[in-house]
Amino acid sequence: MKRFKIFFLSFFFSLVLGIKTVSAHCPLCTVGAAFAAGGAAYLGVSRAVIGVFIGAFAVSTGLWFARIIKKKYLEQKPMYVSATLTVVLVLGSYLSTILPLIPLLKDVKPLMVSVMGGYGSLLNRTYMVDYYLITSIIGAIIVLSAPWISAKISALRLGRHLPYQGIVLTFVLLIITGFIFQFFI
Repeated sequence: MKRFKIFFLSFFFSLVLGIKTVSAHCPLCTVGAAFAAGGAAYLGVSRAVIGVFIGAFAVSTGLWFARIIKKKYLEQKPMYVSATLTVVLVLGSYLSTILPLIPLLKDVKPLMVSVMGGYGSLLNRTYMVDYYLITSIIGAIIVLSAPWISAKISALRLGRHLPYQGIVLTFVLLIITGFIFQFFI
């Protein structure tokens, strides 16, 4: 077991130290999401809000590693290879971040669904929902959809974009979502 730990740590550090400078904004997104999640936990913010930021952190980390690998190793490969790699890395990063934290950040609460009819009917039930898990999925969706929203905003502005538009848009969406979950849900 000790040899495995030494191998894993040496592999991790060689991977991190071997990375060259990347001229993309994703490392900033990754560090910002991790900082926001840590700050939220320190300030006593609800676990649902922490889930939003950890889900965003996990997906942005997967996207960041996929971009590094594509630039370094897959420039000559077909498009479907890099797309498959991106999906695998993002999904792997998300699952390896979210699943181990479920026992620590589980936030199971009742959710009353009342559509029509009396209580106990098929449409009116109370469900137990893990808000950490649901909000981490929402945070992941925000990070995945922010580039598309940014492109739409740039198209509305006739191809021009604001400095750091993608980063600002991502953080604004995450903060608004966190605010809604903290104070309204």
